[in-house]
Amino acid sequence: MDGEDFLAERFEEHRPHLRAVAYRMLGSLSEAEDAVQEAWFKLSRSDVSEVANLAGWLTTVVGRVCLDLLRSRVARREDPLEHQDGREVRLPDPVIDGVLALDPEQEILTADSVGIALMIVLETLAPAERLSFVLHDMFSVPFDEIAPILGRTSASTRQLASRARRRVQGAAPAPDADLALRREVVQAFLAAARGGDFEALLTVLDPDVVARTDAGALRPAVLRRGARNVAAGASAFGSRFVGQSLLLLVNGEPAVATFTDGRPASLAVFTVRGGKVVAMHIFADPERLERLGLSVG
Repeated sequence: MDGEDFLAERFEEHRPHLRAVAYRMLGSLSEAEDAVQEAWFKLSRSDVSEVANLAGWLTTVVGRVCLDLLRSRVARREDPLEHQDGREVRLPDPVIDGVLALDPEQEILTADSVGIALMIVLETLAPAERLSFVLHDMFSVPFDEIAPILGRTSASTRQLASRARRRVQGAAPAPDADLALRREVVQAFLAAARGGDFEALLTVLDPDVVARTDAGALRPAVLRRGARNVAAGASAFGSRFVGQSLLLLVNGEPAVATFTDGRPASLAVFTVRGGKVVAMHIFADPERLERLGLSVG
């Protein structure tokens, strides 16, 4: 095996980690893949014979690429959705973890997933805050290594991460750990929505539940707040859950994909906390759904 093949093999070993870093930074699967590919180009042109920690070196390279993308990013095709503090954010790309099942091994594999609600909060952070928080809090990169990427001191970088951490903890509380319980709550929601049972819906919805629907650039985004508003919407559109549907894990959270004539019609991701649905994120953009490769077969 020559030097380039050896380098490529080592890079492939780190690719899943680098993709995870880039996704958390960008919220876009295609942009994350582009950032990882850029890291490979950088690696293939560099002399890393003296680099003791290749994973760390690659992580910082991906961090720089993502920071540049965040700073120069133009509005996406998807309509931005209003966050709870009034600022506009975009629904991140969903990551399909698999069919929802009560498999302990599957729970372990998805334990490190980042939920849609948390990804939305990350979208509201300034690029430097997001980089500091993601690299340090999610991937344990020391502040001394993050600071040069930002052109700041370690102390300043630590402050950025701390500020971001407060935002995240206040706006995206952790969901219940019990996957079986979360599945039961989602199934109860589905049963109530299919039957148009308004009162039953209220029993599974948190009083302050938020439901966001992203239908793509050609249709306005919909934001509903409060159990009664969300229940009213679910009752009105409960028929979408009556046909073909599939229970999935998306970003480590229970989700329901619905289909019309075998084609994906919607993907609803549920955040469950305290045994109640506290957030619903509904993807209804036909083009976006097609790219996910969802099928009932």
